[in-house]
Amino acid sequence: MRSCADVSVLPTPGGWQDLHPFQSFRELSRTRGGMGNSRSQSGPNFCSQFLPEEQAEIDRLFDALSSETHGSDTSSRSFSLKALKKHVGEALPPEMVTRLHDGMRRVDLTGKAKGPSDNVSQEQFTVSMSRLLKGNSEEKSLVILKMISATEGPVKAREVQKFTEDLVGSVVHVLSYRQELRGWTQKRGPDPPARVQALAAQLFSEMDIPGGEKLPGPQQLDCECDRAMIEAWVFRAPLVATFLSVVVHRGFLLLCSPLDLAALVPERHVDQERVFESVLDVPSVIYINSHLRREQRQRWRLLFSSELHGHSFAQLCGRVTRRGPCVLLLEDHAGQVFGGFASCSWEVKPQFQGDDTCFLFSISPRMAVYTSTGYNDHYMYLNHGQQTIPNGLGMGGQHNYFGLWVDVDFGKGHSKAKPKCTTYNSPQLSAQENFGFEKMEVWAVGDASGSQQAKSNKSILDVDPEAQALLEISGRSRHSEGLRDIPEAE
Repeated sequence: MRSCADVSVLPTPGGWQDLHPFQSFRELSRTRGGMGNSRSQSGPNFCSQFLPEEQAEIDRLFDALSSETHGSDTSSRSFSLKALKKHVGEALPPEMVTRLHDGMRRVDLTGKAKGPSDNVSQEQFTVSMSRLLKGNSEEKSLVILKMISATEGPVKAREVQKFTEDLVGSVVHVLSYRQELRGWTQKRGPDPPARVQALAAQLFSEMDIPGGEKLPGPQQLDCECDRAMIEAWVFRAPLVATFLSVVVHRGFLLLCSPLDLAALVPERHVDQERVFESVLDVPSVIYINSHLRREQRQRWRLLFSSELHGHSFAQLCGRVTRRGPCVLLLEDHAGQVFGGFASCSWEVKPQFQGDDTCFLFSISPRMAVYTSTGYNDHYMYLNHGQQTIPNGLGMGGQHNYFGLWVDVDFGKGHSKAKPKCTTYNSPQLSAQENFGFEKMEVWAVGDASGSQQAKSNKSILDVDPEAQALLEISGRSRHSEGLRDIPEAE
């Protein structure tokens, strides 16, 4: 628990109405020593964890909301659901605004549980915002429970599931509304997009339901989830807290307290004038990005797309080798989307490469990440022009039995896992074990390496990676190689 010595808020014998609204969070803490131990009071100890400049912004926001409810009457310090919806406008879905309002007005400041008011007081507002934005897992879980249900005590698992869907949908909605998708696109429609539901299902699967499975059936959805379970879930699935922060920050346009959107949604770079629609959308790129190292989350650069660069294994090799860590993904003919993260530069060679930070993943029909088991070091493989070993790109498993394989005969691949891939413990990723595909993309993650070859040193073979790769496949040497400056090491 964080220390709240300088900002503790305690109820007085006369109740909250005896306190000046600004005194309640600042001046009262200075009198704490004369009031005795906080645990001896009739109510719990509440804390505002905001810095002074952050608290000032929270106070200004409350003033705006309460003026919507009471106009010029400053004696009534509270705001209604109608005022909150008017202030937020279309930035958030109405159901999420209602959840936020319910979570705030149900905060019990006295410990007497009289039943919530229809309006939110300044103290309730500050406590709720402090817990949502600054609190630990326990503090966040207290507000989440009140956002989920009006009943005291445990909530049904299906109620948590619905809350999670609303939360993910609200994040996509508010980022789109605020035009902060950073180059990515999100299709709109009357129903929740399939990948919003897929990401919500993945987050919900982190809930440890007694006797349940990773993806519980209808019988598990009737199980009760108490506060300890919600707290453990928030701790185990950090995206839940991150998404709550995004909803509050971007929904209310809070600027003072920091929110690093760049670490959530990477900036999308495509070096093409023509319009390019990725197989990734906002929920899927957020999910994959959350599994990368922090320095790799800021920026994604398109290296290869079958749509832009053709169905060519030579083009693929020429564009992805020596480019640093990257994410590759495919969409098979059945519409399933999956791929892998390569933690280091691809190299054309007959040996396995990479390290245990590589992983495989699935995006559709369900989202999941599969990390190294330590069973072997068959993380990455890229080869061509060989007579006795496979030619293609692979991740995990073994020769002719990869967890993910793209054949040199581009457009074909396999995902063999009976029962699981030995390297990543992944199941079959594609709809069929041997699959065909039309769409493949490779994205470099993080900043471009400063050690990449300068453009001024490039020959025609560097400019045309397909020509270079075809020359290598044919077994012919590059006679000009020894006549040029040696590029700096990667």
